[in-house]
Amino acid sequence: MASDTISTLNYYLAPLDGSRPFININADSATGKPVRNWVEDKHEMQIEDVRGKAELYTLGNAGFQYGREAAKHTSFLNDDEIEREYYPESIDLIKRVTGATSVVIFDHTVRRRLLGEPDDSPQKRQPAPLVHVDQTTSSSIARVHRHLPPTEVPSLLRRRFQIINIWRPISHAAVDWPLALCDFRSVDVKKDLLPVALIYPDREGETFGVKYNPNHQWKYMKAMAPEEFVLIKCFDSIEDGSVARLTPHTAFQDPNTPEGTPLRESIELRALVFYD
Repeated sequence: MASDTISTLNYYLAPLDGSRPFININADSATGKPVRNWVEDKHEMQIEDVRGKAELYTLGNAGFQYGREAAKHTSFLNDDEIEREYYPESIDLIKRVTGATSVVIFDHTVRRRLLGEPDDSPQKRQPAPLVHVDQTTSSSIARVHRHLPPTEVPSLLRRRFQIINIWRPISHAAVDWPLALCDFRSVDVKKDLLPVALIYPDREGETFGVKYNPNHQWKYMKAMAPEEFVLIKCFDSIEDGSVARLTPHTAFQDPNTPEGTPLRESIELRALVFYD
């Protein structure tokens, strides 16, 4: 039985002065640099439970796709082990689901919700309660330049490529702070997406913040288990309207979560996905 829910989602409100939105990743209060120049815009949204009808949502039409396949690697405690053991099996899975020719994983994030702890280091990454898309077009192209040999980049950029995240719960079902995904067919690409600069000490990245749109259709799979995964499209070089280009997503607090539910633990890998 489906368990749709209503929750407050945090959208982005662009700076009123028209300046480019930014986040200082390593902002230090001592330097006086602001962490960000935009504010959150909270809206109550209905989030539909797609369990039992997940096959209706694919990378091609909605921008995300659920599947079921247990990972062989299950500890997720050591970054080197994750890269050595979980990356190869995830590359294989992404290739099988998408039909891609080659897949290059460029990073991963393990998230474990910690009560009363700041999300201020890679060891303390918490569920991200902001509606966002991980990459913009320019940052997606920059990723190819950054992670692939310079001699291969021109030919890779002539082919279709995508950035896809593979997300799954760790150790127990993700009942606490689950992941919501916005069906691309309900997104107005021209009006809803707000490029946000990520300012690092040595470089800049860019993500899309997402502005509120009452037409957004939000989906989740209730109590996703570690044997289940979802592929989340963050970018597609096909931009002619024939396929979903991206998927806004966010963690959210489900008001129906029973007291004493284990805190959310999850891992996402981010992959460059190439086709012949």
